[in-house]
Amino acid sequence: MYTIIDGKKVSSDIKLEIAEEVKKIREKGGKIPHLAAVLVGTDGGSETYVAHKVRACEEVGFKSTLVRFDANVAEVELLNKVEDLNNDPDIDGFIVQLPLPDHISEDKVTEAIDPSKDVDGFHPVNLGRMVIGLPSFVSATPFGIMELLKRYNIEISGKSCVVIGRSNIVGRPVSILMSKKGIDATVTVVHSRTKDIAKVTSQADIIIAAMGIPGFVKADMVKEGAVIIDVGTTRVKSDKTKSGWKLRGDVDFDEVAPKCSYITPVPGGVGPMTIVSLLQNTLMAGKMKNS
Repeated sequence: MYTIIDGKKVSSDIKLEIAEEVKKIREKGGKIPHLAAVLVGTDGGSETYVAHKVRACEEVGFKSTLVRFDANVAEVELLNKVEDLNNDPDIDGFIVQLPLPDHISEDKVTEAIDPSKDVDGFHPVNLGRMVIGLPSFVSATPFGIMELLKRYNIEISGKSCVVIGRSNIVGRPVSILMSKKGIDATVTVVHSRTKDIAKVTSQADIIIAAMGIPGFVKADMVKEGAVIIDVGTTRVKSDKTKSGWKLRGDVDFDEVAPKCSYITPVPGGVGPMTIVSLLQNTLMAGKMKNS
């Protein structure tokens, strides 16, 4: 019988822990952590995600600021705003919500963010520090995955882990974190050019699926007792929901779950952890600034 890894419950637990810390900061007359989000345009997914972030800040007692720009904002204007936020002593951390419109360079914007306020963990300085094992902000999804594995006491040391996907936001960073000294998994990264992915995944103790292809991982790709972390969140059409769509993961849950020891559902698995990881990074940013 498999165990469902409940990201909703874990994220609620962490929010309570953060709220308790904020309460202590307030009682001591300290500075309340302040997270800002910059939103360009009106992309539906981004709007929803940013709204969740603002609400999560309220729940834990953080200050939050939302900065909005039209989709046609000039790149230089956005970069000027980033510079303002870098220099604002009241802002502990901020994110620029991706994706950005085509006329704006995401790399330029990411690199313009002060690494000490880069709570998304996308700046090359934070990525570089993570690679060599120095303290850094880890991007939210990989951070959330590691937290889930830790809180469910899942044995990682010496285990074989296959990461499906090599994006800079999930696949690459999580593969580095899983192989870090003290975590000690033996990691293989597979991707769209890998020959016979099923042969590789069927030997894995832990599979982290972050390819963005709904239902990609089938039962014959998974060995008995494997741990499955499904990062996929693709919107697919559905006549069974009010909205007309539903979220589907990279794993064929109904087919794969019976073979697993642990599995994350979609939605309700990794998703809720990304926002709470952002809160953890913001709390850490505030502490670093005030220490």
